[in-house]
Amino acid sequence: MQRAAQRDDRAQLDQRAKRLRRVLVCAAAVPAVLITAACSSDSGDSKAKSAGEGTRQSASGGTQPSASASPTVQAAAYQKLPDPCGVLAKKTLGDLVPEGVKSSKKGGSDDPSSRSSCSWNSLDNNGVKGSQFRWLNVSLLRFESDATRGSGAEQAHTHFGQQVKDAQSVDGAKNTKLVPLSGTGAEATAVRYDLKKKEGLFKQQTVVARVENVVVTLDYNGAGLAGEKTPDADDLLKAAEKALKEAVASVSAANGGGSGQGSDDGKSSASPSKPASKSPSKPASKSPSKPASKSPSKSPSSSASPSKSATKKS
Repeated sequence: MQRAAQRDDRAQLDQRAKRLRRVLVCAAAVPAVLITAACSSDSGDSKAKSAGEGTRQSASGGTQPSASASPTVQAAAYQKLPDPCGVLAKKTLGDLVPEGVKSSKKGGSDDPSSRSSCSWNSLDNNGVKGSQFRWLNVSLLRFESDATRGSGAEQAHTHFGQQVKDAQSVDGAKNTKLVPLSGTGAEATAVRYDLKKKEGLFKQQTVVARVENVVVTLDYNGAGLAGEKTPDADDLLKAAEKALKEAVASVSAANGGGSGQGSDDGKSSASPSKPASKSPSKPASKSPSKPASKSPSKSPSSSASPSKSATKKS
């Protein structure tokens, strides 16, 4: 009986202990469940927030990569040059170099599509009365557009200004005058001066024009030799300006264009010395052919040995 009571007591104690353990286990399990639920809830909120923020950023374009602007320049208008010895009509040559229409001499060039030149000389021998000498040279220089140097037109504008500046600074030149021209390309200017040589007084006319990305330089000089009358500078300039317009039109025609007389970018012909912001691909001071300033030095050789046509005429 007593043992039974003891067994009952032990059984009751065992049951109480089991119930206590179950309570403790449940009590320990509750925080873990709460923590798990809380973590799950936070994780969901975080994901939702991230998704929401991502949606908002995508909608506003904040996360879209910005496209980097690549440097671009305007393409060069002209891709080739005409034959320099064919830019002037025979009638024009007859007016400028009457005894030397067939005396054309093409200048050397390593790239005729970018630089070329042609020259003519004329000696009208009047025997004891002296001789009339004329020398004509046409130079063409084309510039390609480049992301570093700038557009072809900008480079040509810079070279145009340099050509005009060089013509104004010829050693020994007297009575130098700058004459802006209109109606020829985008910008055009004439530089005229006198140059005294032992053979006579040479009247030099250098006319320069830019049409798009091409610069045309025309040198024309005349002299009365061995007692012949010195030619009129105004007449020489008019003839040179006419020839310049023809040369400019030939450049445009060679590229399938019109007359090439209009302005292409609004730069004023009255300010030829204003340089462009970009430097040309080749030094501006380097002319594609022998510069105008040096041309009179060739005169003596021509006067000393008249051409065959001049001899026949005399």
